[in-house]
Amino acid sequence: MRRAWRNLGVSTVAVLMAVGAMTPGAHAQEGAFVPVTDAMILNPDPSDWINWRRTLDSWGYSPLEQITRDNVGQLALVWSWAMEPGYNNATPLVYRGVMYLPNQNGVVQALDAANGELLWEYRRDPPISPRRNIAIYDDKIILHTSDAHVIALDAQTGEVAWDVTVGGIKKTSGYSSGGIIVNGKIVNGMAFCERYEDENCFVTAHDARTGREVWRTSLVAGPGQPGGDTWGDLPLVFRAGGESWVPASYDPMANLIYLGTAQAKPWARVARETDGDALYTNSTLALNPDTGEIVWHHQHIPGETHDFDEVFERVLVDNGDQRSVFSMGKIAVLWELDRETGRFLSAHDLGYQNVVEINHETGQVRYRPEVIQEADVPNEYCPGNGGLRNIYATAYHPETHALYIPMSLTCQEALFGPGELVEGGGGVGQQQRRVQPHPKSPDLVGAFVALDVRTGNVLWKQQTRAPYDTAALTTAGGLVFVGDWNRNFYAFDAFDGTLLWRTRTPTSAQGAPITYAVDGRQYLAVPSGTGGNSWS
Repeated sequence: MRRAWRNLGVSTVAVLMAVGAMTPGAHAQEGAFVPVTDAMILNPDPSDWINWRRTLDSWGYSPLEQITRDNVGQLALVWSWAMEPGYNNATPLVYRGVMYLPNQNGVVQALDAANGELLWEYRRDPPISPRRNIAIYDDKIILHTSDAHVIALDAQTGEVAWDVTVGGIKKTSGYSSGGIIVNGKIVNGMAFCERYEDENCFVTAHDARTGREVWRTSLVAGPGQPGGDTWGDLPLVFRAGGESWVPASYDPMANLIYLGTAQAKPWARVARETDGDALYTNSTLALNPDTGEIVWHHQHIPGETHDFDEVFERVLVDNGDQRSVFSMGKIAVLWELDRETGRFLSAHDLGYQNVVEINHETGQVRYRPEVIQEADVPNEYCPGNGGLRNIYATAYHPETHALYIPMSLTCQEALFGPGELVEGGGGVGQQQRRVQPHPKSPDLVGAFVALDVRTGNVLWKQQTRAPYDTAALTTAGGLVFVGDWNRNFYAFDAFDGTLLWRTRTPTSAQGAPITYAVDGRQYLAVPSGTGGNSWS
């Protein structure tokens, strides 16, 4: 454990606290462990952070309000912990005063959330990492690995309770994120499905107490199946992509899971030899949590051809009587759909992309002909294939009705080669690229945008030279937090965007900042690291 930051070569999780009056909050665990129930996951204690975005609606919002716009300037480091080196796109969990921290290299640690004391550590052999997030249920910590294992650890000791290998997958497939818990099931989708192999990407549900697989749903429509003709005449083995890179959301009233899927592979139509819509790629899927049935789907960019996936978090917000699911992919268009039916409601374009035209009455998307690739012909377009936004999750604030969006304003020139339909082939297909700042913002690549989800109006925007590199975090104290490549971690006024506080992390701020309370004090935690999409 490190009590202070010593150099710039270490990855850490930093925990900060503001001086101020104490408020009611959870106590550090004493006595018997209290199992986590489905009811707790649906309505977590304000002091805890027990899901990837805290709640299954993916708001990234905390009701804690001890740290406010008035006292956030008093935030100070109370402890820090040296994580495994490398890219730490992690989300810590906190339950009853214990922090459960996923690391690189297959490491999970339990720390006293008030002082950083190590309680236990799990190291996987071989050291293949859990990615982005872990889950907690009953008395287990549940992680998914990039070699397709689902593992449950005893939350009190770190001992392996069970370890399940997910069978019937591509040789190259695995998990890039942890799952969510819905009605006692662990729900998560596969990633790394870009190769031409026998099995396609899918989403599964596993019994959270035993690891037994309950259901499995393919994320690629096969020949003869509904939507199968959208891939043309391609045999199933040559239908790649459709990954679910990030966790899903869940609405208990509708009893539906909302999952985003990635684009088809290879990225360019010319490489995969089909210009069809390629269902169920680049879609929002509404799934029955009991059976895995796709109740409805909406494809945001049919036949996508630039690596502009629409895979990120689905944010569930009620606008009066309208119960909506919001999402935003790499082209920075905010899509709004009806949660019950999938009916298109609105699309708000932030104005930085130049690849598609959108019918705002129907939601239909059409590629501009001049940007569709030809084999071995350089092509310029905005954004770059890193996207105007990427895996750094947005956050919603119920008082401002705004979604807070970390962005990177870039364009690129790319060249895509022709494809070769051979088993084991595929991949992303791009041959070269040159990324440059967006012409609308040549000197300030980073943008942090507050967008009113009711109107699509930008409430405020903060820009920096470096891209923002963490998820956003909103709180009832009227604050929104975010970090960037240049080691800055910021607190803004959620209402008007005023910068209220800033600190420097040892390395690039990464992952998902969280806030929690122990013994009546509110804390703030943020991971940092090197590599990934940040400087190294």
